[in-house]
Amino acid sequence: MGACLVLMSCAPRSSERPYTPGDGPPRPAPAAAAPADAGLIDAPIDGQTRSRIARAAGAGVAACAASLGAARVTFDPVPDRVDSATCGLSQAGVLAVDLGTVARLAPAAPTMTCETALAFSVWRRQSVEPAAREIFGQDVVQIDHFGTYACRSVSNRPGARPSAHSLAAAIDFGGVRLRDGRRITVAADWRGDTDEARFLRRIRDDACRIFGTVLSPDYDAPHQDHLHLEPGARPFCR
Repeated sequence: MGACLVLMSCAPRSSERPYTPGDGPPRPAPAAAAPADAGLIDAPIDGQTRSRIARAAGAGVAACAASLGAARVTFDPVPDRVDSATCGLSQAGVLAVDLGTVARLAPAAPTMTCETALAFSVWRRQSVEPAAREIFGQDVVQIDHFGTYACRSVSNRPGARPSAHSLAAAIDFGGVRLRDGRRITVAADWRGDTDEARFLRRIRDDACRIFGTVLSPDYDAPHQDHLHLEPGARPFCR
């Protein structure tokens, strides 16, 4: 598929940074998959988290899915496909239920690259849920997002570079719902000196240690209502 997807490189000034050769574009699975990294998702975030995610994803979709499965995260690989010159799926699958947590995704079962699923699962277990328990004293029961796979340009601007979403290589986080029914959203709660704002900024900062590109309301107008979370080798966090 790599030969069929023609993506231009991007600079940090763009609203989203699609995969470039330096970021690790879709690649074929190796002939012999490496063993699953069974402890990846349950390991605390440290300076090696991003590189461990990249290694697990680089071992091929079977080994990547096994790393998720070892942590009781359901990930069902889907066939590679090309939808246009800049849009398609490779090393991707459906991220379904995580049996190791009570937090569920809404909408459920999004399609994303396995690397994105790994990074998101680490972030959910090692950042989002612990931060909510510490700050609010209760569990996150739902994580709201605005989607993963979309054949579009950066910020939907005509003539702009293809978004990482055109490869299902990003997820846009909108907010969470707590066990008591309270909803915390990037759109409503990012600003100010509140527990909600402190929670959102903390999980944004943690995401910067897990994903390659993290874009928040601090970056530009198109990201006022969500966090753009995209794995990759070159970190850019705003």
